[in-house]
Amino acid sequence: MKEFLSVKNLVKNYGDFCAVDDLSFSVGEREIFGLLGPNGAGKSTTMNVITSLCDFGKGSVMVDGMDIVKDKEKARRVIGMVPQEIALYPFLNAEENVKFFASLYGLKGKELNSAAREALEFVGLSDRAKMKPKKMSGGMKRRLNIACGIAHHPKLIIMDEPTVGVDAQSREHILGSIKTLRERGATVIYTSHYMNEVEDICDRIAIIDHGRFVACGTEQELISTVSDSKVLKISTEIRSDYPVNELIAELSGLPDVRKARIDENEIILEINASRKDFTLFIEHIQKHGLPICGITSESMNLEDVFIALTGRELR
Repeated sequence: MKEFLSVKNLVKNYGDFCAVDDLSFSVGEREIFGLLGPNGAGKSTTMNVITSLCDFGKGSVMVDGMDIVKDKEKARRVIGMVPQEIALYPFLNAEENVKFFASLYGLKGKELNSAAREALEFVGLSDRAKMKPKKMSGGMKRRLNIACGIAHHPKLIIMDEPTVGVDAQSREHILGSIKTLRERGATVIYTSHYMNEVEDICDRIAIIDHGRFVACGTEQELISTVSDSKVLKISTEIRSDYPVNELIAELSGLPDVRKARIDENEIILEINASRKDFTLFIEHIQKHGLPICGITSESMNLEDVFIALTGRELR
């Protein structure tokens, strides 16, 4: 696969805080590359550097063979950004919004008109061209946001949480459109808090924490990093005043338990895959006066891998 984006030894500091710490990775041409990380892990800073929205201290970033520092203006023209926050002008209609953003990349005249029509058609908003954002649903605004980011036909598209707050139908439309963009030749960097989306559309996935990659590969490659583990989920009933931290600490110290956490009324244990007998865990939980309402044992999935590697849930 031809390399389209190359990031080498990237360092970005905000005063004494290191947001990106010697980060290196590459993205292939026509690849959908998932970027996951807890809040504050360095995702947004990395994307802002790639799009040249912020400078950096050390390292290099090459996009389609262009240095984003030395060839900033040329590099910007091949990059499209779809931000998490809706970036639309409420006093402009859909078509006018798309034209405005496309014009920033040098499009004008017939080329601009054609690009706006094509972008609106692509996101399914051709019949809403004269509608203003304030009259649109959340899903329609998200789709218009995408149209504004892709109208200039960028080769690299960065999508930051493009499905936040949308209905199921709009989400499916957006995910389908991302796959189509790849088929048309685009390279995509995709971030989301919805693991099923990342599993569905991404060719490779990187997990970033504290400004560094802790893992990178296909879904199965990531799962294989913790393949000697499995997840035991025990349903129970936990009072709001129950000392959950004490219980987690005790469960974490039991044999074959690698990590323990509680999600509402479910105790989740990451345990050695070879462990077949769960009696010790059950007895320990019952000893604390908690009922056992159900038990399931599952193989690790992407969310389990994420928590195992970062120690935090993706929120």
